[in-house]
Amino acid sequence: MAEVEVLVVGAGPVGLTAACELQRRGVRCRVIDRLPAPQPFAKAVGIQPRTLEIWDRMGMAREALEAAVPLRGQLLYVNGVPQARIELTLPPDVPYRFAALPQNDTERLLEDVLKRWGGRVERGTELVGFAQDAHEVRARLALPAGEREEIRAEFLIGCDGAHSVVRKTLGLDFAGAAFPEEYMLGDVEVDWELPPGYAVRSMHQSDGRTDDLLVCIPLPGRNRYRMSMLVPPELSQKSQQAYGAGVLHGLEDGPAPGLPAIQAVLDRLSPQPTTAAALRWSSVFRISHRLVDRYGEGRVFVAGDAAHIHPPTGAQGMNTGIQDAYNLAWKLAMAVRSTASEGLLRSYHAERHPVGEEVVQRTVRHAGEGVQADPDDPSTVIRREAQLLVGYRGSPIVGGGRPPRQGPAPGDRAPDCGGLRYDLAAFPSRLFDVLRGDDHTLLLYADHEDQPASYGEVADAARSGAHGQLTVRVIVAPGLRTDGLLLPVVEDGGDEFRRSYGAHGGEGFLIRPDGYVGLRLDRASGPELVAQLALTFRR
Repeated sequence: MAEVEVLVVGAGPVGLTAACELQRRGVRCRVIDRLPAPQPFAKAVGIQPRTLEIWDRMGMAREALEAAVPLRGQLLYVNGVPQARIELTLPPDVPYRFAALPQNDTERLLEDVLKRWGGRVERGTELVGFAQDAHEVRARLALPAGEREEIRAEFLIGCDGAHSVVRKTLGLDFAGAAFPEEYMLGDVEVDWELPPGYAVRSMHQSDGRTDDLLVCIPLPGRNRYRMSMLVPPELSQKSQQAYGAGVLHGLEDGPAPGLPAIQAVLDRLSPQPTTAAALRWSSVFRISHRLVDRYGEGRVFVAGDAAHIHPPTGAQGMNTGIQDAYNLAWKLAMAVRSTASEGLLRSYHAERHPVGEEVVQRTVRHAGEGVQADPDDPSTVIRREAQLLVGYRGSPIVGGGRPPRQGPAPGDRAPDCGGLRYDLAAFPSRLFDVLRGDDHTLLLYADHEDQPASYGEVADAARSGAHGQLTVRVIVAPGLRTDGLLLPVVEDGGDEFRRSYGAHGGEGFLIRPDGYVGLRLDRASGPELVAQLALTFRR
């Protein structure tokens, strides 16, 4: 038997998400990171609404909301002239808004959750190689004091960044290229009087080409921003590199920009005269766009920057990686417990590779043209940037059929709604409260008193097909009585569920542990549910 069930390589936001979700499901993890201590840097700072939904299910949304600041929109300037303001406004069915939180704080919160579930990060511990067969992965580790250790794991997840040892050892293709520009980052305070909560993008253009750029993302604190800008020639590190060799992405070694370099850019591009102060950290960094050809092989998988890198436009990178880990963790937990179907782990690549491909293409396009150049209507653009439109239609483990006229189709994110009521509660609940848990959830809707009569039989069949790893909730129209029904009942008191899901009486919705619709049935049927569940659970 393997010494550890899953080895997670890398303790950034992606690796910590995977480890938290595995530990929460009772999977024995070992989490290693080659760095001796967490990095105190505000690298990735944008937190998407979908990520906050995930953190809600993980039990850390409250801590994140207290630590983060709102990201209300973007102020855009071209050659000093203000352009149309972008407002990051979402409809009321979305429970969370856009936020900004330094990456080091994100990692701290996730590590706290990991400790809560009995896990820990082994720092200063590096993966130096591994081999796998049909039964296990044998990994070689370099420990902090210089010793070597070989361990056996059932599975390995590479969350070890753009220069991933796991990806290289697997021999995955990482096609793409580097952008020629170098940038510098700085975490500073300024004394301008621009409205708080808005990102600032100021550009100088000549002949339609941007030749100078300043991007400022608000951070917790008074007038504190993480700023990025083009590197001046005296700080360029291109001459020290073999341009095009390897993966040029991320923070670079060498001299870090000081306040004078940042101030020089502010003097040229700031919308208001301002002085930078309180520099917390700075660095020079490069950007590439690359995507692996496959998200894993055998018992080894990659996630986050180990699988896809791209411009930081729209704060898509870290958030996409967190969703990689969230998608993979529940599937790996089932595989460890021997309840997974033969094809379940293959669905990780099938579902996440198209997402990575779309994000790389979109962020490369937005890096050159800006989000405001997106041809879709503004509400669609905002929902896509919030990662609420990420979906898995066509996945081998979700139901097919014609998309419904209204509400989510199989593979879509299960939307939230309010106004749900339990008999014993004097206050309403949200659907996300009802769905919170580790298992699949079957929602059975009734708008006539005759419909629930068959729901007990349907629930028994579904629970059997899911090896007991499934909960059932009956959602009933306002005022509908269900006397004698031996299933949990929630009243759709505000009629919001029916409207949001386009639900009609007798319909069933199978919701996956990651909050996506796995199946939608016009008439809830035990045999159809069991057949669908067989795509996820072993028979």
